Amino acid sequence: MASIMMTAMPFAGHARPIRAVAGELVRRGHDVRVYTGRSYTDAFADVGARPVAWEAAPDFDERDYAVTFPRMQEAKGFRQVLVNLEDLFLGTAPAQTTDLLAAHDAEPWDLLAGDPMALGTRFAAEHLGSPWATVSPIAYWPPGKGIPPTGLGLPPARGPLGRMRDAVLGAGSRAGTATLTRRYQRTRRLAGLASDAATFDSIWYSPQLVVSAGSRGLDYPRSDIPAHVRFVGDLTDDGLSTPPAALPEWWDDVARSEAPVVHVTQGTANVDPTDLVLPALEALADEEVLVVVGLGHRTAPLAGPLPPNARVAPMVPYPALLPLTSVMVTNGGYGGVLQALRHDVPLVIAGGDLDKPEIAARLGWHGAAVNLRTGTPRPDRIRAACREVTSDPRYRATAARLGAELRGLGGTRAAADHLEAHLTAAH
Repeated sequence: MASIMMTAMPFAGHARPIRAVAGELVRRGHDVRVYTGRSYTDAFADVGARPVAWEAAPDFDERDYAVTFPRMQEAKGFRQVLVNLEDLFLGTAPAQTTDLLAAHDAEPWDLLAGDPMALGTRFAAEHLGSPWATVSPIAYWPPGKGIPPTGLGLPPARGPLGRMRDAVLGAGSRAGTATLTRRYQRTRRLAGLASDAATFDSIWYSPQLVVSAGSRGLDYPRSDIPAHVRFVGDLTDDGLSTPPAALPEWWDDVARSEAPVVHVTQGTANVDPTDLVLPALEALADEEVLVVVGLGHRTAPLAGPLPPNARVAPMVPYPALLPLTSVMVTNGGYGGVLQALRHDVPLVIAGGDLDKPEIAARLGWHGAAVNLRTGTPRPDRIRAACREVTSDPRYRATAARLGAELRGLGGTRAAADHLEAHLTAAH
């Protein structure tokens, strides 16, 4: 049995996959602690891990960031993403380091395995010289040869003009992230560390081991992924729900539906229903489909009457829903996309900001999704995209190919295998 400290940013899209890995490690007999915000301590305790709550780090509620971080409003776009990076991810890292070092003083660990966006993980590992692995619920898509800069949602270009485009955009991207790299170096000094040679693209990931959700096949073709990166598919453990999520009262309508089932979700981050949920309901109201909307844990009930072919619930259990789903309409949240593909479900993706334009671009490039190229699509574009995906079998065939790759990578069990191997090698 080993002592393992994991870290998880207190967001649903990060905590749930890391919880699944923690649960698998507990099942194998390891003593697992998880450093996370108080809103998720019970969830980790439910799978047998020992939660360690943020103390020096300013804890927050993902339903209202601005209470803790006044500059973080419910705004969208690149400028707000920069604020999020500066205030939340970089800004809390020195205090995270303080908490983690205190936890190690009280009870040393054998391995630190962290959420890439919990930057205090990196700083604590450097202070202690302890074995360190990244467990990434987000896509590992670093900059590389032959692809445009990450964050723009552009597919690879072709020909001399395309290569020139990517070179110009790459230079602009490097100049843009230089400011954030300087902010990172200042943050290191606040955490009691000397400057290093890391760039803003590389600071989040362990140079020893990266265990990443997803697969090589979801990325563009490339040959420059480091050898220490291990893809493990979908980090979802459907058996960890305690108790199992209840089916909504209208579930028989789904189970018996002869019309195609279209699942609509905006995930757990940007959840304003006017972005995607309401336009999708309008778009599909007169289509011969059954629309199943999952609002998530942050969205209030929808006002007004629903179209007759729509069913809405805060949460709809994916193990029951996705095997019956013909297409998922989504904002491109990585966890939901992976679960859809794991069930061979093609997608319509409205990726607005953060990593979602990149997810939409890649799935559209592969042919498993229609990329709407906006986070706020018009109803007519959603309607046309759903018709295209449901009528062209190539979308489901591509989703099934990618899903088979994801399923074959082993998920949480493979993640635990890699972490155990890293423990053995380190000791």
